[in-house]
Amino acid sequence: MIFLAGLIAAAQIAVGQTATETVTKADIEVDVSTDAIVDAEPIVGPLPSDKPAAEVNTAASKFSAAKEVAPTLEGSLPAEGSPIAEGAPQTVVKPVEVVDPTLQPTLKLLGAKVKPGTSDILTWEMESSFQDVSAPVSVLVVNGKKVGPTVCITAAVHGDELNGIEIVRRVVYETDPKTISGAVIGVPIVNLEGFKRANRYLPDRRDLNRYFPGQERGSYASRIAYSFFNRVIKHCDYLVDLHTGSLSRTNLPQIRANLSDPNVASLAEKMGSIVVLQSRGGSGTLRRAATDIGIPAVTLEAGGPNNLQKEAVEQGVVTLTSTLNSLGIISKGRWKRNAEPTFYRSKWVRARQGGILFSRVELGDNVKQGSVLGLLSNPITNKTNEILSPLEGRVIGMALNQVMYPGFAAYHIGLKSSMVEAAHPEDDEANEGLFFELDERDDGLGDDNEFEIDNPSASEGEVLQDEDYPASPQQEDKPEIREMELPTAGNM
Repeated sequence: MIFLAGLIAAAQIAVGQTATETVTKADIEVDVSTDAIVDAEPIVGPLPSDKPAAEVNTAASKFSAAKEVAPTLEGSLPAEGSPIAEGAPQTVVKPVEVVDPTLQPTLKLLGAKVKPGTSDILTWEMESSFQDVSAPVSVLVVNGKKVGPTVCITAAVHGDELNGIEIVRRVVYETDPKTISGAVIGVPIVNLEGFKRANRYLPDRRDLNRYFPGQERGSYASRIAYSFFNRVIKHCDYLVDLHTGSLSRTNLPQIRANLSDPNVASLAEKMGSIVVLQSRGGSGTLRRAATDIGIPAVTLEAGGPNNLQKEAVEQGVVTLTSTLNSLGIISKGRWKRNAEPTFYRSKWVRARQGGILFSRVELGDNVKQGSVLGLLSNPITNKTNEILSPLEGRVIGMALNQVMYPGFAAYHIGLKSSMVEAAHPEDDEANEGLFFELDERDDGLGDDNEFEIDNPSASEGEVLQDEDYPASPQQEDKPEIREMELPTAGNM
């Protein structure tokens, strides 16, 4: 088409006629100097032949030069009727892509792109270890088809906490990318180096959950925290960090959240039927660092370390499924909730003497002031001491039966109080000062509401000390321990 139209135009130029006057319904232009060729409709009728053949041949040779340029312009011709400036480059204008606002965008994470309606296993590279051997951590990503929030679920920030690993696996692999709205990012094992050694800590014995958000050029733990926080956590709209008790302690499944933050309180309300404990979170913990930058975050505590507890895992799966449902990520209809208490205060009851612990209560039990929590037997003196509850509340954490020394935290009691009664920010500041003073000496401190001076304890990170409880009218000292004769084997 281009060849025929150009040949006709060249011939007409040679005989002094314009194409628009005699042979076409649209303009035909051959401009060799600008390499611009515009196609036209076919010409009908014989060519004029009243000019010398030499002039016709000259015009034809000019067209041949222009024809050689034509293939380079294919696909970049201007629209019909568009003016072409001499020497101007040809620009291809692509059509504007129309984006459906109801569709989930491609999730860009860790150098990869996870398309809507798909899932993938990505890797986050921790800092290089001995001889530059990297430790790739698996990051499970499920990106839905419809637009929605991104929820991150992390586990095993402490390498010996196994329940959270199984909870993440079940929740992520039961989530269908073709039916959800938003995305779910699951990291089953954050502290892979601790996990390999069945140990809570990093190889340098630092607690990773004391160093978030980390520093790019800080200590080994701080660098790991910085990398994980910036490359993964900052992509989250919500965060649930899974933990268990530590050092032979176990926790009733519970949510720990800073309920004074409206966004965090709203997230906690979406987590179904589970005990909630008010806890701001200690400095350096993952959830505190996330909350500080505007990401609503909570801790889910369930069970104890080094073992998988079926009931704790199942409760964790139900809680996270309820959360995803309430956030609109999955659709499972309305869930029926059984009311569970919210505790705005909690205290640890400590052993005042050493011995072997035999508990008389279980997780979830309601206790009154003076209730017997457990017995401490002395195998040398054949004496037994009772550990009594100083206040009315519920057992939300406890030590397993074990050898205990004076000062060991034995029972964690959730106390009934209002948010106003529990608000003592001046106490929090004083406790944080003590935390950092001791942290410089020993990085193996405990977790949320389980701060131990003589012994690290159980979970995620807020620093609290014991209080002196007022003596009852019948007693002059704390109602914690009462000496008695060792029970016989039949009633132990």
